[in-house]
Amino acid sequence: MPKKELFDLTGKIALVTGASRGIGEAIAVTLADYGAEVIVSSRKIDGCQAVADKINAAGGKAHAMACHIGEMDQITETFAKIREQFGRLDILVNNAATNPYFGHVLETDLGAFQKTVDVNIRGYFFASVEAGKMMKEQGGGVICNTASINGVKPGLAQGIYSITKAAVINMTQTFAKECGPMGIRCNALLPGLTDTKFASALTSNEQMLEKVNSSLPLRRAAQPDEMAGAVLYLVSDAASYTTGECLVVDGGSLIA
Repeated sequence: MPKKELFDLTGKIALVTGASRGIGEAIAVTLADYGAEVIVSSRKIDGCQAVADKINAAGGKAHAMACHIGEMDQITETFAKIREQFGRLDILVNNAATNPYFGHVLETDLGAFQKTVDVNIRGYFFASVEAGKMMKEQGGGVICNTASINGVKPGLAQGIYSITKAAVINMTQTFAKECGPMGIRCNALLPGLTDTKFASALTSNEQMLEKVNSSLPLRRAAQPDEMAGAVLYLVSDAASYTTGECLVVDGGSLIA
């Protein structure tokens, strides 16, 4: 295949969860830029529609589809709609996540624990199951999970979130191992600190942010679009022999 076509996603149907802002939005825009027809999904339809409109205005193809990944019935309904409307799914990017509690692990309450597990583990798992069933029928596909470097090295005051992201790493390897014979690849993106609303508990604290940045080889947090290229690689033919891998994009945080 010519090198310039390795990243071409023309004709592919891609679902990106948590795509109304931040890293998810950047991923959706990038996949569309490279030819994919993107289903922009998040909890609220207005945010999804705004991103889809932006993609369409730029000449891409996108559709808005609301789905709360922490609600099982909404996952089922969403994949039924995708099957009915598109008849296939080539790419799933599990990016929706939650981190409702920022504080000492001993103070984690059951509500925060359950919400984090429901979205970050159960949601990713059953979205992957639904996507995997469709991909098996059509002879293959790609799943990419947004995990975190916290899944390798727990973040301070981010206990349950870090635990769920460690689970996503193992989940990625499990799906890669069991679904590889079906032509389904599964990999994960492990972002470091990224300047998004999701990370605002840290990035909005100037003293804490300065301390974190000073420990990073690149001395700054990432911008959301700096994550999108890694996902483009993982879901494209450029990564056709890559599965079960975790691609770290962290400004050198783990080696600092």
